[in-house]
Amino acid sequence: MKQVVFYQTGLPEEVLQLEEAPMPEPRAHEVRIRVTARNINPSDIMFIRGMYGITPKLPSSAGFEAVGIVDKSDEKGSIPVGTKVIFTAIGTWKEYVCVPSHMVIPSPAGMPDEVACQAFVNPLTAYGMLESSGLKEGQWLLVTAAASAYGKLVIQMAKQKGIKVACTVRRDEQKEILVKLGADLVINTEKEKLQKVIMEQTQEGVDVVFDAVGGVLGARALASLKTGGKMMVFGLLSLENIPLNSGLLIFKNLKVEGFWLTTWMAGLSPEETQKAFKTVFSHLLSQKIKVDVEATFPLEQFREALAAYEKEGRNGKIILTS
Repeated sequence: MKQVVFYQTGLPEEVLQLEEAPMPEPRAHEVRIRVTARNINPSDIMFIRGMYGITPKLPSSAGFEAVGIVDKSDEKGSIPVGTKVIFTAIGTWKEYVCVPSHMVIPSPAGMPDEVACQAFVNPLTAYGMLESSGLKEGQWLLVTAAASAYGKLVIQMAKQKGIKVACTVRRDEQKEILVKLGADLVINTEKEKLQKVIMEQTQEGVDVVFDAVGGVLGARALASLKTGGKMMVFGLLSLENIPLNSGLLIFKNLKVEGFWLTTWMAGLSPEETQKAFKTVFSHLLSQKIKVDVEATFPLEQFREALAAYEKEGRNGKIILTS
């Protein structure tokens, strides 16, 4: 089978390579999946660079999220051969992957591969952060890097709850896209002062920030919180830590906390997990929330896919197919 692997961490375009590998054989509790599609997420790139919360065991494949068809079941036959499943694993940029049977989710009937392969990480992170935020109807949420796939999902989900959404972008053409999705306020931080616009439009600041960027923008987003507000940090796109202003934290009684989907899901009851998946999948199937696809590439063209992923102004996911 074909797989994309790296033998040392570094820039993806420098360390990734395509190679042939033996067909994997599932253990008793695993199913083997013929992967049909996977999307490229920021976490995939961070993992390849050795900058993610999980350290790669080298050599390693890339990718955490995918959809595929079960071609060999576990010894109990719990997932029938031929079932289309959504799953996460370390290293999905392969033609075949073995995954514990309890960790795969049957894909809803009628959900296309390009949607199913991105139905887990971003939608569930958006859902989980909104659930954990405590935000209520009429309150303000600020989302940094909101033109991302995750940002677009949060905007759509928040609007269904009556939450007001402010967003940061770096290009004017992204403003109209986010307003059409339901954003109440979109700020181009390359041209506008974030705190000034936020205070003018909300009077006292936002209730919660979802920050994916860190660095200076993260600090400015923190300063845009109202007294008693909360920042939830879930990414570090700038690759720079937030320079925290201790005075702000103290005198405005602000809270800063991290969010990682894996940890959040580990704390859910079976009923809460089922509710999360049911809610997200129904939204995607009914198109109450939509996901965008910029381009698809076969696995062998991973270099072209990475170049498309890095392209400025990209407005949808890059998908690798088999």
